[in-house]
Amino acid sequence: MIETSNIEKFKQLLKKEEGIKIVRAQDDLFNRKALEYGKFDVLLGIENLNRKMTLRQLDSGLNPFLASIMAKHGISLGIDLETIRALDIRKKGNLMAQIAQNVKLCRKERVKLALFGVKDKKDAYSLLQALGASSQQTKEVEVY
Repeated sequence: MIETSNIEKFKQLLKKEEGIKIVRAQDDLFNRKALEYGKFDVLLGIENLNRKMTLRQLDSGLNPFLASIMAKHGISLGIDLETIRALDIRKKGNLMAQIAQNVKLCRKERVKLALFGVKDKKDAYSLLQALGASSQQTKEVEVY
């Protein structure tokens, strides 16, 4: 897993990484440059960053432009269930709303999903269905 916020160091670490290449999301500029560079498999935790929430707008970290880049390069959106379990009730609700928004955007742009920290596959699939994933997305989800 690559967890740097420097884009040049990210490219060097990506060349050394073997197997499934997972990148943890950083700030918006880094995420965009990393997605445009491509050459990795999963972008993890894009919704976990501190985002602005208002009554009428929810910033989930993913927009249609980034989702189309993800679909073009074949990059999956990673959701870490362990971080969701560790949060308190209020933060968990806000995070679930952001994840639901990202799942709907991924469904529209045909971006695959990846789940991390899964204890039971059926529960994870049910959670995705409740968050707005299509049955096609649920069948194609990658579980780690």
